[in-house]
Amino acid sequence: MQNENLYNYILGVADNSLILGQRMGELCGHGPSLETDIACTNVSLDLFGQVRSYFQYAAEVSGGEKTEDDIAFLRREREYKNVLLVEQPNTNFAHTIVRQFLFDVYHLLFLEQLQNSNDETLAVIAKKSIKEVSYHERFSSDWVIRLGDGTEESRQKIQEAVDVLWTYTDELFHQTDSDKEMVKAGVAVDVTQLKEAYYKKVNIVLKEATIQVPESKWFQKGGKKGVHTEHLGYLLADMQYMQRTYPGMEW
Repeated sequence: MQNENLYNYILGVADNSLILGQRMGELCGHGPSLETDIACTNVSLDLFGQVRSYFQYAAEVSGGEKTEDDIAFLRREREYKNVLLVEQPNTNFAHTIVRQFLFDVYHLLFLEQLQNSNDETLAVIAKKSIKEVSYHERFSSDWVIRLGDGTEESRQKIQEAVDVLWTYTDELFHQTDSDKEMVKAGVAVDVTQLKEAYYKKVNIVLKEATIQVPESKWFQKGGKKGVHTEHLGYLLADMQYMQRTYPGMEW
């Protein structure tokens, strides 16, 4: 049971980076400028690098014949445990950068705590990832401020993106049953304790960007339990195509 909870916990952590990495990878060749295009692609590569470490460990914990590729590409939609925020589409660059920002602030806070995990492997992954995610957070925060405090059109687009994506932020601090068991074991991060620091940081950046914080107290949830928006299905169809078309393919 302990291994099952650990396995599910690892998936819950890693799937966020997997799906967001796929979303950011979709921008390769489509960024608003060459420099930004390369930066977004590098963010995607960073996230996939982290995911490999998580999934290699998950395959080991599972105790079966699963590989990191099996875990990444051969699960059904309801078996992915990412939060709904990261699967939202690249509607425009404002949506892309706000989605990244809202996750990055959480991700950095999360990794700062995960490096104190009793699980040595997770702690090492967190310590290795912090430098990358620190850059991600600076990159997305700077863009939110730049566009929010820019032209009237850029400010409007950032405001619209914040208004749409805000409803997905609270799910970051929900816990599954496996999460709770791993918190008790000293393995997992108690994400409920990150909520105050998260919204404080987000509000500081949005204020500097001259963006209004949404007043709505209604939030979407379900991703951590495998209940996703329609967007994930389309994303998985692209991501899993090669592996499902050529089963057992190896590089």
